[in-house]
Amino acid sequence: MSPRRRIVLGAALAALLAVLAAVGVRLLGREAPPARPDQARPGPVLLVPGYGGSRTGLTRLAERLRATGRSATVLTLPGDGTGDLLAQAATVDAAVTAALAAGAPSVDVLGYSAGGVAVKLWVDRHRSAAAARRIVTLGSPLHGTRLAGAGAALAPGSCPAACRQLAPGSALLESLAEQPVPEGLPWLSIWTDDDETVQPPDSARLDGATNLAVQTLCPGVRVSHGALPTDPIVTALVLDALGAPAWSAPTGCPG
Repeated sequence: MSPRRRIVLGAALAALLAVLAAVGVRLLGREAPPARPDQARPGPVLLVPGYGGSRTGLTRLAERLRATGRSATVLTLPGDGTGDLLAQAATVDAAVTAALAAGAPSVDVLGYSAGGVAVKLWVDRHRSAAAARRIVTLGSPLHGTRLAGAGAALAPGSCPAACRQLAPGSALLESLAEQPVPEGLPWLSIWTDDDETVQPPDSARLDGATNLAVQTLCPGVRVSHGALPTDPIVTALVLDALGAPAWSAPTGCPG
């Protein structure tokens, strides 16, 4: 074999080895999906308020959860719940991290209204979300709401960061749509067809979640957006979703 041909073959072999090495590094660096928490070992429940940060309705729901023996905490959001939803997701992350450091085996997280968007951002962007046992969202505008869209367009000076981010088609919401619910994470998204704040109401629909309008189970029932955290039917659905030893989707109207 001529010297020139040996040089060419040597270079080709070196290139092939470099490609194989790069592929091997990528395969070795690929992380396995995180193991989901034990469904039979529930930890504390963290409740995330909606736009404006009001804790009133969620405080009542937290009391119902505590009456079943669960630890339940309503988070306080930065900027009165009107600031950057990414910062709100970081608040969820901090609360989860603190719960785990205190010995919690997992967490259940409930997000009301825009709080559910913050919860989805937490799941998409924070490693602590691997500790999520179950998630419930109530009336969450995961695809935006026309009210925020109108505010961003007609009165941008009066539309804070979260308002702009909740406008349909925002960059933040587009990023949410690209990420379905992680495999193996039970997620119940509940909304009401009577919602006057989140329009359309099924903006709460989420790929990979159990999606449920209250009226699907209980025809003719009227529930406003603001009543979702305290409505007896919704409360019963939440208690069952977070309390049953094994996860199952609701099949009938709570009695």
